[in-house]
Amino acid sequence: MLGSLTPRWFTDVMGHLDELRRRIARLSAGNPRPRWVEGMTVFSSARVTEPLGTLSEPVFALVAQGAKRSVLGDYIFDYHAGQYLVVAIDLPLTSQITQATPTEPFLALELPLQPELIAQLLVETRPTLAPLARLHDGPGIATGNADDKLLDPVVRLLRLVDEPRDLPVLAPGLRREIHWRLLNGPQGALVRQIGLDNSQCALVARAIGWIETHYDRLIRIDNLAKHVGMSVASLNRHFRTVTGMSPLQYQKHLRLQRARIQLIAAPHDVAAIGYAVGYRNPSQFSREYRRMFGAPPGQDAARLQTLATAQE
Repeated sequence: MLGSLTPRWFTDVMGHLDELRRRIARLSAGNPRPRWVEGMTVFSSARVTEPLGTLSEPVFALVAQGAKRSVLGDYIFDYHAGQYLVVAIDLPLTSQITQATPTEPFLALELPLQPELIAQLLVETRPTLAPLARLHDGPGIATGNADDKLLDPVVRLLRLVDEPRDLPVLAPGLRREIHWRLLNGPQGALVRQIGLDNSQCALVARAIGWIETHYDRLIRIDNLAKHVGMSVASLNRHFRTVTGMSPLQYQKHLRLQRARIQLIAAPHDVAAIGYAVGYRNPSQFSREYRRMFGAPPGQDAARLQTLATAQE
């Protein structure tokens, strides 16, 4: 009797999540590292992880089991099974798995978002997307609830792993369908920004691209604004809205996160790595690193190296 009262959409969502869990668990069994599967990356973790900084590209990340937290400056995004994260531009995120156990591991997948595909969909279906005419006025990252219309093509894409003959023919259409469902979902206004060349996200993305190329050098904001084709005031305003920080703060986050990744491999070369990412003063590097990560560079890197070895 209870089953007859359960809404159809809820039944479909739970069915899709159950299948996603099984397939991701099978694909990642015995492999502690993320696995690349036909345009997607699948993850499995039996334990909660330490916060770790990464530079995230435009991506759709869906949690099938467990929970995760991603932090951008002062913005905190918690998302769990049945929810997804959308990142519209390159952003320096600090992320950690917050819910995982050996019996119920964290299971998730990521699909890179393609600006050219989103632009194509916008051109082909502009009248249909009239409700998305409003502009996204917030950070270039957001979470949403996955409905059965979105989960269905994701499940079908994973099923194709077992059908190698069908994979190259059908996978592109399913990736296109996933982009379309995201455009029509709760974060459609943000996804739409990815495909618009003159959107706020696109303008900030150009500035970010320039900073990424020159992150280890002294950056003058007026030169950056001229490169993007904006006034300094406009650049600062849009940049802070999308990333939650100023261009110079973004550069510092990028420097320190790249230093942290390098230090895990070489924890004793603190001064050399600080210099390589743009710091000319070792004490300033150590001070800013400790302020961001809670420990001096060498000590933090040795701890992370020990944790990584223990998880292998």
